[in-house]
Amino acid sequence: MRPLLAITMGDVAGIGPEIIAKALNTDEVYGVCRPLVIGDADAMNMGLEVAGLNLAVKKVDFPTDGLYRRGTIDMISLDNVDTSSLIMGRPQSMAGKASVEFVLKAAEMAMRDEVDGMVTAPLNKEAMHMAGYKYPGHTELLAELAHTQDYAMMLIAGNLRVVHITTHVSLREVPDLITKDRVFKKIRVAHEATRSLGFDRPRIGVSGLNPHSGEGGLFGREEIEVIAPAIDEARKAGMIVEGPVPPDTVFSKAVGGIYDVVVAMYHDQGHIPVKLQGFRFDEATGKWEDVSGVNMTVGLPFVRTSVDHGTAYGKAGRREGTANPQSLIDAIKTAAQMADVRLRKKTA
Repeated sequence: MRPLLAITMGDVAGIGPEIIAKALNTDEVYGVCRPLVIGDADAMNMGLEVAGLNLAVKKVDFPTDGLYRRGTIDMISLDNVDTSSLIMGRPQSMAGKASVEFVLKAAEMAMRDEVDGMVTAPLNKEAMHMAGYKYPGHTELLAELAHTQDYAMMLIAGNLRVVHITTHVSLREVPDLITKDRVFKKIRVAHEATRSLGFDRPRIGVSGLNPHSGEGGLFGREEIEVIAPAIDEARKAGMIVEGPVPPDTVFSKAVGGIYDVVVAMYHDQGHIPVKLQGFRFDEATGKWEDVSGVNMTVGLPFVRTSVDHGTAYGKAGRREGTANPQSLIDAIKTAAQMADVRLRKKTA
């Protein structure tokens, strides 16, 4: 049976409702899963209007009540958005509060095994903070909810998979956060996450922090004193790991098939190659022609994937419906793949 996935609406003042409407208007999505939207029915209807789609919205109380066929959007509506006072394209407390409530509902369902995984549309950090939720994003919120200590962000674009040691911190803070224990734990998380995608013996490339991976200590000693010892420990634990690989070559090697996953040291070191691989801007049209890519939280006791872009407030609510749903479709397909692997392991 196709896995049942909870799809959270994200920030309703952004493009979440629109891209959900477009994604759920494809046979591609229904071929791999049973999608259940967690959101607000009025906001969903606004998204359908912007997308120019005539799909039915079916409110259900329980996942077992859904039809799960193209043409009808099955959803659990929390009815927590007043669309008459919603201002599209701006951060606001109501939308921030609702976006977190969608995520909490889906995560609770995942932890009770009522759904096989969750896929999240983008939320806005400023709106979350306005509503009193002081989290950097989905990852930290879900990790706290699941009482998970060893977790990480993984980005996927094509055959490039990247796990980060650090994410939403300033560059000035990064070297102090690169410790042997932290690097080893992230390597282990990357190993398990790649296995959850169906790789039995994943090959892991660990990036250096400094140019040329420190050039033998000339440009920094983190590779010698911290990263290499963590790699040695991972190898002793039975993992296939290489590094520290110079940051300017490790991602090209991964795209070329040498590594199944790369462990990056900080946010932009990993995000830039992933978005270069998955995003394509057309100068002639002034539009993003491709915004593929998946963001997933690894180390949680349940499947969680997300789009690899933000709320795109500048596009939100435009009647021409310009938001591209490809990243959400990719995230749904990845979550379905991971849920299938988990279900097979349970029944093996």
